[in-house]
Amino acid sequence: MRIAYFDCQAGAGGDMITAAMLDAGLDEHYLQEQLGSLGLEGLRISVEKTSRCGIGALKFTPVAPAQHNHRNLSDITEIIEVSDIEQEAKELAVKIFRRLAEAEAFVHKTSIDEVHFHEVGAIDSIADIVSAAVGYCALGIEKLYCSGLSVGGGTVKTEHGILPVPAPATAWLVENVPVKGGPIEKELLTPTAAAILTTLADGFGPMPEMSIEAAGYGAGSLDPGDFPNIARLFIGTSAKQTVDCDSVVLLESNVDDVSGEAIGYARGLLEKAGALDVYTTAINMKNNRPGVKLSVMAKAEDVKELEEIIFRQGLTFGIRRQVMSRSVLGRRFEKVQTDFGVIGIKVGSLYGEDITFKAEYADCAAAAESNNVSLKTVAEAAIEAYSKIQK
Repeated sequence: MRIAYFDCQAGAGGDMITAAMLDAGLDEHYLQEQLGSLGLEGLRISVEKTSRCGIGALKFTPVAPAQHNHRNLSDITEIIEVSDIEQEAKELAVKIFRRLAEAEAFVHKTSIDEVHFHEVGAIDSIADIVSAAVGYCALGIEKLYCSGLSVGGGTVKTEHGILPVPAPATAWLVENVPVKGGPIEKELLTPTAAAILTTLADGFGPMPEMSIEAAGYGAGSLDPGDFPNIARLFIGTSAKQTVDCDSVVLLESNVDDVSGEAIGYARGLLEKAGALDVYTTAINMKNNRPGVKLSVMAKAEDVKELEEIIFRQGLTFGIRRQVMSRSVLGRRFEKVQTDFGVIGIKVGSLYGEDITFKAEYADCAAAAESNNVSLKTVAEAAIEAYSKIQK
């Protein structure tokens, strides 16, 4: 599997992301051709060699006549959709802009349709986001991972005035992502870059095991002198072809003053809302009261909805969050024919070898009910049918 890893210890801007992709092998002329199809008058790109703390890097700069258009999401979507950009890149670019619109809508307490982009609606930001989407696809990246993000510190001047770092939109975008302040009192992570990385990345944390085939260095506009303001991109092949890694969020709360029925009802709501797993553990709480620890495993994008369910069901006044990395087997789904109907089989593989398989519970339960047999009977029939296919 072709994977990539962004090292953002010095933060990231949209220009740095594209510059790193260009340095790692993205064809400059192809990128210019793709951007040219956007129909934005006078848009071209400048790519030049530079260095930060003695490290050679590329500097990417979109160049266009000054404009003061305040575009909304539908305007930008239309610009992208009518272009000649590859379809996969179009979809990624629109997805990034939608995420950015959601952040702005949250900050300004409005809807995404009413958001009028200022800085992020400028031509250079459109170029940054579209370039990142084009680069991701053109470089053949199948999975992208990212380090924790340095956000900087201090304040930043924006269309809305002087704001603290990270800017409110950036802070919303990196919720449930590992971040740290510094190493200087400047904005090191822009909202554009935060939207790009949190859309493209399949996980945040240490570099996965990989065989590096190319490396790219993208320089930012800052040159502090005492640290390299560079985003590094590594592209290569996964050392473990069928072991994936991603990030999940663990939500936990100790509960001792609600009924078992309320917890059970909430669990059903959480599962319907997309929780990866929901479970309870018996615990002993203060004043020797028996209670339960409610644990919910979730994708980062589902955390807000899941927390709202827990709060609205009156289970607790506080929820603990932990961002965790996990390894998962490569998986695929097969279908087998049994005397009780078609049953799905989930197959797990490690380093290209199928090492485990399991009959899908929902299929087995439905077949058991319709055929008036036990669940075990259906599951065993499905496993036997799949085993015969493998021989």
